[in-house]
Amino acid sequence: MRARLAITMIAALLAGAAMPATGAAVSQYEIETEVMCDTCNVPLYVAESPRADQLRREIRTLIDQGQDEEQVKATLKARYGPDILALPEESGFSLGAYLIPAAVAIGLLGAAALLVATWRRRGREAAPEGPGEEPGSPEDRARLDDELERFGR
Repeated sequence: MRARLAITMIAALLAGAAMPATGAAVSQYEIETEVMCDTCNVPLYVAESPRADQLRREIRTLIDQGQDEEQVKATLKARYGPDILALPEESGFSLGAYLIPAAVAIGLLGAAALLVATWRRRGREAAPEGPGEEPGSPEDRARLDDELERFGR
């Protein structure tokens, strides 16, 4: 029994030593979803070109060297520039890629709220005052009555 326990403990220690230093496995697919093919201008995971295959091999090499996801992306960004990343940076001028759509959406929601309020107000103004009163001016109602009489209704 003690021998089994000792063997199990040694196997666990060896398995732990074989794990990457970061403690989390790096997924090449996850990196490929966040990196663009610089010739196809599509995410690397859907690109089908010799250049995309070359980038995939480069990512695999970086992972095999022990780099984590952020290090791989930083290395690719240093080699090929910021356009290699699928998402813009979250600082500086690139922050506009996140803020401008949010500001436009908020502006459109505000405009829609104002339009709805205006339409509702106009609807209340055009509605008849009392429950038995018909809409329209007295002249319009008289003309309508004349027309209905003329057509026999």
